[in-house]
Amino acid sequence: MSCKRWILLGLALPLAGCATADPQTGSVDRHFGEAVAWNKEAQIIDPDPVYGENDAKPGSHGEKAAAATKRYRTDAVKAVEQVGTTSGGGGNGGSGGSGGGGSGPQ
Repeated sequence: MSCKRWILLGLALPLAGCATADPQTGSVDRHFGEAVAWNKEAQIIDPDPVYGENDAKPGSHGEKAAAATKRYRTDAVKAVEQVGTTSGGGGNGGSGGSGGGGSGPQ
């Protein structure tokens, strides 16, 4: 073999292993993302909790939910509150500062 062939072979062999991809996911590394998934699982106390029929569910507040259900059933739903925001002026000593003012939805 000539010297050029040995050089090409020497370059091609190490790179041949880098071009393999997982046929199912298309990812070059089939373990890609496992560290993130493991970290998320490590922060969850019980990843598959089981709640009884009469147990409180996460995020529920019994009194508020009961009152809201009663209002819904009696067609006495609360009106949506309009919330506005304002912001003041520049505050850089009064020398050409710019300030924005505004309000939320009307």
